[in-house]
Amino acid sequence: MDLPGYLSRHTPDYRDTAALGTGLREMVEAGLDRLPLPGSGRTLERWQRLSEVGGHDLGLCKLYEGHTDALAIIEQLGGSPTPGSTWGMWAAEPPQARVRVNRLGQLVRLNGRKAWCSGAAVLSHALLTAWDEDDRQQLVAVALDQPGVTVTDQGWQAVGMAATGSVEVLFDDVEAQAIGDPGDYLQRPGFWHGGIGIAACWYGAAREIGERLRQQCARREEPHALASLGAVDSALHGAAQALRVSALDIDSHPHNNAELLARRVRAVVEDAAEQVIRETGRALGAGPFCKDPHFARLAADLPVYLRQSHAERDLAALGQLIAQQPREGWAL
Repeated sequence: MDLPGYLSRHTPDYRDTAALGTGLREMVEAGLDRLPLPGSGRTLERWQRLSEVGGHDLGLCKLYEGHTDALAIIEQLGGSPTPGSTWGMWAAEPPQARVRVNRLGQLVRLNGRKAWCSGAAVLSHALLTAWDEDDRQQLVAVALDQPGVTVTDQGWQAVGMAATGSVEVLFDDVEAQAIGDPGDYLQRPGFWHGGIGIAACWYGAAREIGERLRQQCARREEPHALASLGAVDSALHGAAQALRVSALDIDSHPHNNAELLARRVRAVVEDAAEQVIRETGRALGAGPFCKDPHFARLAADLPVYLRQSHAERDLAALGQLIAQQPREGWAL
């Protein structure tokens, strides 16, 4: 079964982390997690699949995106996932939650606390960033069903995206495998490709929210709602174009540094998603927020998921890159 077919047969009802874990395992068992790698010539297809899951359910998409990103990273840096395994990709590095690596060659031992671990209670494995004796970042793969791994109930009081269970995990002398060399996680071209994949998830949810407004305007023409629909369409059109162009660029130059491309696309899609949320809510009123469970969940989840962007800090980083570009960078 293809991904659209699978999603069409599964009405979103992912009310808790256990349900999300079941949904992800079913998708893995059906082979729906084997997406084209970025830069493979089919990057747009990867964005489309992530977008489809985002429009279906953002909690499931959060776990699905992390799992598929982990598979892509393992493919790029070397390793072989256990068949049927489900993966988290945990790379947040708040100062109060760091994992340390004691290196024993390719095998390492982990100690410390990791924050923002989405799906920790229901996944079989995780890729995570840790720090070695020389204070270098090292990516490691760890099985989560072994002694010394404690999935806490701490660090997650969310309403939007609540079901992802993005809690803190403790590691006490846990065995793991080093993936790549120190620094490889951030230095590989695929790091920025993955950032655009997250924007494709945002886009899928925004498109589905906007679809509710399109449906209402098709049933009943009301001038203010039509104006909002025009704003929604222009925002989504621009975001879709940015994602399409990014896929072409990555396929044409798979080994280039894609930071500027990724920061631009994420900024465009984030802005579009926020405009869709605003215009759709103003046009539709309270009805779908209170009576349409799919719409209500997307509308609650998307603002939280968008905060994987760092807002003005990301825009400032983009501005710094642009300031160093020639004027021709804005040419048609």
